[in-house]
Amino acid sequence: MISVDGLTVEFGGTTLFKDISFVINDKDRIALMGKNGAGKSTLLKIIAGKRNTSSGKISAPKDAVIAYLPQHLMTEDNRTVFEEAAQAFAKIKEMEHEIEALNLEMSTRTDYESDSYYALIEQVSALSEKFYSVEEINYDAEVEKILIGLGFKREDFTRPTNEFSGGWRMRIELAKILLQKPDLILLDEPTNHMDIESIQWLEEFLINSAKAVIIISHDRAFVDNITTRTIEVTMGRIYDYKVNYSQYLTLRLERREQQMKQFEEQRRMIADNQDFIDRFKGTYSKTNQVQSRVKMLEKLTLVEIDEEDNSALRLKFPPSPRSGNYPVVLEDMTKSYDDHLVFKNASLTIQRGERVAFVGKNGEGKSTLVKGLMGEIEYEGKLTLGHNTMIGYFAQNQASLLDEEVTVFQTIDDVAKGDIRTKIRDILGAFMFGGDNLTKKVKVLSGGERTRLAMIKLLLEPVNLLILDEPTNHLDMKTKDILKSALLDFDGTLILVSHDRDFLSGLVTKVFEFGNKQVKEHLGDINSFLQKKKMDTLRELERNNQK
Repeated sequence: MISVDGLTVEFGGTTLFKDISFVINDKDRIALMGKNGAGKSTLLKIIAGKRNTSSGKISAPKDAVIAYLPQHLMTEDNRTVFEEAAQAFAKIKEMEHEIEALNLEMSTRTDYESDSYYALIEQVSALSEKFYSVEEINYDAEVEKILIGLGFKREDFTRPTNEFSGGWRMRIELAKILLQKPDLILLDEPTNHMDIESIQWLEEFLINSAKAVIIISHDRAFVDNITTRTIEVTMGRIYDYKVNYSQYLTLRLERREQQMKQFEEQRRMIADNQDFIDRFKGTYSKTNQVQSRVKMLEKLTLVEIDEEDNSALRLKFPPSPRSGNYPVVLEDMTKSYDDHLVFKNASLTIQRGERVAFVGKNGEGKSTLVKGLMGEIEYEGKLTLGHNTMIGYFAQNQASLLDEEVTVFQTIDDVAKGDIRTKIRDILGAFMFGGDNLTKKVKVLSGGERTRLAMIKLLLEPVNLLILDEPTNHLDMKTKDILKSALLDFDGTLILVSHDRDFLSGLVTKVFEFGNKQVKEHLGDINSFLQKKKMDTLRELERNNQK
């Protein structure tokens, strides 16, 4: 059991949270929720021992292992993927080597009656007891199982980690955490750079093999499937619910309605008492009553209503100019980089108004095919874009294409047309740009902020074919809901590259699966596709067992 006792964090004259306490029990799977800036990541860092508090403490058993995966990693090393993942067992290996060294020293010494020799025996005994209490496992097999589960191929095991992107290096760090089998796992946005299959594997692992877990994530399906408890950080306080995220949303709404009712009742009571004080403050016979009511109002604790996100704001794409019946027809596309074949003879036809998803493991060619559609790369095959096809494209590097010298407000004002110009501040607020952020220049924004700004810009441009490559990576749940609602109202054709099942659910009606150098078409929504894939995996497993 790990406890958080009376935690307070203050900086720059602002109190992030004050005197919060809760207990983390074995097998707790907790979702840490709250709007951006509420202090979720800060709280995770404090529990991990990576940040100090103004007051309060974290209490844990002496031998408890707390493992933390931050949102952004800055790692440098010259090990292979396998060697780096195996660092999870470094302390056990060190212990083994230390025991061997101590045993060697004991075998060469002859001062059997000396105090130092007795101390050496005690040291070896204590260390051996600790070493042999560790569950005996096949370390290499465990490393291999975790790496493959997280999407690595066996040929990746011997590649240096510095050849991999930040997202893949984060997976290596996650592998090290899972291999340690810690008492508490702290995960800050673990699914941002993971494909659907790896996310499903991680879910299964955390549900069946992990001890206690606290997760910050904007992947609603991931959070709902894993967690059994939700702790909301809001306005410097926490609310602890023993339910998953979807149930928490219902309870939170009920709580806010109750707060509104109490607020109105208290407001009327204050007004009635203030009216009495104003009427009789000069009346001698009412002096005691007036003073009593003044003191009562002075001591009164005001009812606070939780912050309400502006998720009710609905955005709409401008009406789409009519395109031809088939905006995209691709025949026998083949793409290789030197000796590496990405996919071969990929063909697809997308009709006007269709909504399709590109899914599959990272590195199987989803973004590559999109770049082919956009004419950014050369390839073999034939691409035909339909009559009057106007493409709106959101690339993973879209943020880097913004003009760095203009302000946030000006970036959107330059593309907004008509009535929508009167709602620019509301739109920016919905995407977490409020107050002083409006006058910031793009060049001082973080990567996540630039991504959100690029998304808003795309929302306001008239197009009839939208191609979005991982659009939700830096959006919180509220903002994703706003975007999803806008896409549901979009009357053009949609191609979505995404690993976010909750976002894709109800949004797409066809799935193109990328894998094994091929692109396969699946009719039906993302949920029927995933259900079918699970059945395929089981049949394959049965076939393998029969061999």
